[in-house]
Amino acid sequence: MQIRKILVPLDFSEHSMKALATAIDLAKTFGARIVLIHAYSALPYIGLSDQVPVPPDFFEMVHLAAARSLGKAAEQASRAGVPVETRLSELPPAEAIVAAAQELEVDLIVMSTRGLSGLKHLLLGSVAERTIRLAPCPVLALKPEGA
Repeated sequence: MQIRKILVPLDFSEHSMKALATAIDLAKTFGARIVLIHAYSALPYIGLSDQVPVPPDFFEMVHLAAARSLGKAAEQASRAGVPVETRLSELPPAEAIVAAAQELEVDLIVMSTRGLSGLKHLLLGSVAERTIRLAPCPVLALKPEGA
C-alpha cells in the first residue's frame, strides 16, 4: 500500500496532538502529505439562544478559534518539512472525517481515541469507532497511554 495522503482529525487535546506527531513521522517516512481536519458541530447550540443569551458572533468566534488552533498544528507539520493543508467542518466529527477521507481520497487516517470504556463509552459513543466502521481507508487509532 502506498501512502501519499494522511488525514489527521484534531480536537486539540494532548492525545490528538500525539496522533499528529505520529502522522508527521509517517508522512516523512512515506513522502506523504498531511490534511488536518477539525470538526465542530453547531447542532448542540441550536436553540440555545432561547434559554441562554448567546452573543451574535458566537459561531464566528468558535470558527476563528478553531482556525487559529488548526493553523498552529499545521505549523508543526510544516516545520517538520511535511506538506500540510487544513480543513474545518461544521459536521459532527465522525461524519466530517469520513466525508473528508472520501472527498480527498486519503490513504490513511491517523487519529487518537480517548479510550473510554463501560458506561461512558456506551453513552458518549466513540468518534474513532464510528470512523473505523465507515472510513473508506485504513485507520490507525492511537489509544492514550494507560488506556
